[in-house]
Amino acid sequence: AKEEGIIFKLLNNPVQILGDEKGWVRGMRVVDMELGEADASGRRRPRPIQGSEHDMELETVIIAIGQSPNPLLRQTTPDLKCESWGGIVVDEESMATSVEGVYAGGDAVTGAATVILAMGAGKKAAAAIDAYIQSKSE
Repeated sequence: AKEEGIIFKLLNNPVQILGDEKGWVRGMRVVDMELGEADASGRRRPRPIQGSEHDMELETVIIAIGQSPNPLLRQTTPDLKCESWGGIVVDEESMATSVEGVYAGGDAVTGAATVILAMGAGKKAAAAIDAYIQSKSE
């Protein structure tokens, strides 16, 4: 992720996404957090730092929540090969599925994972889709 230019801001809690007059994202209002004392399980839970609210400049917001594959995929696409837990089986290099012309990536393939893995899969799939379309137009 760092190689892709991602800057990690840890222990910040988003409060509001900020936009400009045209509706484009320009920043995010956040509250700094600190780890509290360990609870009975040993976990130190984040808690807000009073008066720490501030704005961060940014151009893009990616809301990433882990999801499991939609069970309808298996039910509605019988030729689509899936793992026993529901993830779509793909060729790791092209992200091609068992159905010609169908590509997959992200949580539908890996289960809940990082956005950077999903972006990498999307990049591979885009190149393979382009090659597939080019081969069909020859």
